[in-house]
Amino acid sequence: MKALVTVKEAAEIDDDFELSDRGVDEAYVEYGLNEWDDYAVEAGVRLAEAGVVDEVVAATIGPERAEEVVRMALAKGVDRAVRVWDDALAARDLLDVGTKARLFAAVVAEEEPDIVLTGVQASDDAFGATGVSLAETIDYEWAAVVTGLEVDATAGVARVGRELEGGLTELLDVDLPAVFTIQTGINEPRYASLRGIRQAQSKEIALKTLDDLGIDDEAAASAIRLAEMFVPESAGEAEYIEGDPSTQAERLAEVLREAGVIAE
Repeated sequence: MKALVTVKEAAEIDDDFELSDRGVDEAYVEYGLNEWDDYAVEAGVRLAEAGVVDEVVAATIGPERAEEVVRMALAKGVDRAVRVWDDALAARDLLDVGTKARLFAAVVAEEEPDIVLTGVQASDDAFGATGVSLAETIDYEWAAVVTGLEVDATAGVARVGRELEGGLTELLDVDLPAVFTIQTGINEPRYASLRGIRQAQSKEIALKTLDDLGIDDEAAASAIRLAEMFVPESAGEAEYIEGDPSTQAERLAEVLREAGVIAE
């Protein structure tokens, strides 16, 4: 059996930043492995360590700098990696969920995994729909917001616990092949060892263009575009009350009276 894990480079922006054109100035942006995807990577590596799958492959969509997050997955125990990118994709402002699903679907067609693991959402755009959209595109069974995963390879079934509203957990069996979107807290992601990091640096990351995947430019077109980016106007200001507790309490009471919250 084979597992495919999708990973994303997530942007982390400094608290104080400046805008440039229609985006945040790159001087204020750092990129790292998306938090949810880190748990998905750990889930895939644990399946390999348990002998459930023979190989774990990571796949990402992004420019050359995205290889850093892929190498982090490799350093944690993933066997191989694929990066999808093309000049046509670079020209897009944003890639919508449908486009990402079609690109990952082409990777799935090449790799033919039995299990596909994705993070529930990304920490930067928070779309939270790529995994389920991918399952629909490739016609795999699926379960979302997975907090427990046990795979019976012989029976071809995954026993899944998934998070519901109100703190409830749904338990169900899902036939393989299947896509699972992994929730944080399902496991404890490992730190990459120094040895793993060194080995990851020497591993080749297969670059796949649209032509390689048999996808034409129209099929990779995105339905969304970035029209404008701006810092929203502040609706109010916070006041920090200094002084000892008595002084702070007196000022707080004054503020509440001025706001009409308490009577004179």
